[in-house]
Amino acid sequence: MRFKSSKKDGYQVFAVTGINTVSFAVVADAAARKGLLGFAIERVDPSENQRYYMPGFKIFKSVIPHPQPHQQVSTYDHPVQSFSWDDFTAKPDRQYEYIFHPLKGTPKNLDRSASPVSIQIQTEPLYSDQEHDVFFNRGVASSQAYQRRFGNLPPNKLPPAEAKDALKWLMRDLHEAFIKFVENAKRGDTLLGCFYEFRYEPACRALRDAIERGVDVRIIIDAKNNGRDGQESFPRDENLAMVKALRFPKGTIIKREENPSSIQHNKYLVLLKGPSGKPVEVWTGSTNLSLGGFSGQTNVGHWVRNEEVAQEYHEHWKALSKDPVNADLRVEIGTLSPAPKDKTAINEGATAVFSPRKGDTLLKFYTALTNSSEKCSCITLAFGIAAPFKDLLKDNTEHSSIIFMLLEKKDVPNKRSKTPFIAINASNNVYKAWGSYIEDPVYQWAKETNAGLMKLNTHVSYIHSKFLLIDPLGADPIIITGSANFSKPSVTDNDENMLFIRGDKRVADIYFTEFNRLFNHYYFRSVFEATQEAGRSDDSELFLSETAPEWQKKYAPDQLRTKRLKLYEGMSI
Repeated sequence: MRFKSSKKDGYQVFAVTGINTVSFAVVADAAARKGLLGFAIERVDPSENQRYYMPGFKIFKSVIPHPQPHQQVSTYDHPVQSFSWDDFTAKPDRQYEYIFHPLKGTPKNLDRSASPVSIQIQTEPLYSDQEHDVFFNRGVASSQAYQRRFGNLPPNKLPPAEAKDALKWLMRDLHEAFIKFVENAKRGDTLLGCFYEFRYEPACRALRDAIERGVDVRIIIDAKNNGRDGQESFPRDENLAMVKALRFPKGTIIKREENPSSIQHNKYLVLLKGPSGKPVEVWTGSTNLSLGGFSGQTNVGHWVRNEEVAQEYHEHWKALSKDPVNADLRVEIGTLSPAPKDKTAINEGATAVFSPRKGDTLLKFYTALTNSSEKCSCITLAFGIAAPFKDLLKDNTEHSSIIFMLLEKKDVPNKRSKTPFIAINASNNVYKAWGSYIEDPVYQWAKETNAGLMKLNTHVSYIHSKFLLIDPLGADPIIITGSANFSKPSVTDNDENMLFIRGDKRVADIYFTEFNRLFNHYYFRSVFEATQEAGRSDDSELFLSETAPEWQKKYAPDQLRTKRLKLYEGMSI
């Protein structure tokens, strides 16, 4: 949901809410900015009869010259020096009041005389009666919060009670939502699934239990023989081991074995109700049925209550159940799931688009769509920036739209590649954050870990979600989410599914605030990592600025912070 406060003494606050996430922006005129050191932010929670100032990390160096690891302060004394701010600790379906107190004066003698600005907001419910529900895990094993709570230890190295808490913290509500979807299937219903990784015992057991209560369960799993020189076939070997361990009955598991050089990359379930077998609901998204899928890397589960979409997934499942070769499958999917030719062809509401298909037209469509936004595009990229994106964006110096990219790894030249490296950055209105962690303790930031070091994931330690947002704060947002990385193999070779959603501001708000959470988390770490690699010892970014002009210079007309601020100011309420 979207909110704005009344204007008061030159200040106005804008807010966008998700389920656990709230993103704010404060628009201030020149007089209000003069001498402004930042904002003390107070949160009022009537449901729990709580009122307190929000904690902060950054500190005035003149006040605390040598902060210790884990040292947290209150924004009452060490304000937020930004005109945009996020709260990622909100609870679902909750009313809050946030009070922004402008602070002036000096760090050791703060002037609190300015009138505060208040905004009332409401978060989205975790489960709704609407068409879409969306569930993100935390996806930030590399965080100060995990370090404080669990000491960087992987869950399997913790005592049982703490291990349970660690997994609950990492998964947030993603695992429970998947189990709830499966348990929503009753005796006489049918669950049809496609999964790349089928090896997390609690999730797989939920499907096995569904069989016991009379649900017709049939699952297509990746069973490609792709091992070389005696190595295991991944994920075939582990998938089949789980099937055997849980004793899935004969006929419930369908092996996808054709096209061993490509992958059966879907992660979806279709619910068909009753004896008639009417498709009614779909679970989709980026989450593999693996421990790391639910708890380590960033992932999303998307619950759709739409009979037309469910029918599309049902038809796709039937096509895959025949284990076709790609040549035949591309033809069938081209007929079953025609891709939109341009932005105007994306239908209002929800539509499914599947792969593999002939040619890379769909990938080029994604790139053109990213570049077509009026104000903003946001994209997650688990396996790098595909060439069509770079080719289109390399000359993007005059485009008014901001493009945010959240990457698994830093975009750097590949020494083995003969293709010239194209760098895209702020000069192209492209801003990137990538998976990283604080490797060495510095001031109040303690040493972190990540999902790879904790053995939760092997190939992807940070960013595994696959979604694209086009003008998410506009009146006509577009959300594309599912299993497919925005790459050539994901459209021409792999079994994939993507959900196109147009015009649903609630869904856009949930995805946008979660993207903010992840982008901001990793942007700080990306900048810190780049600074360390460059050998720069300047620690000014780690402390609050001591004067108003010092931090506000980051809000010059052409700066990223100013561009982000305008997104909120011009959002469609």
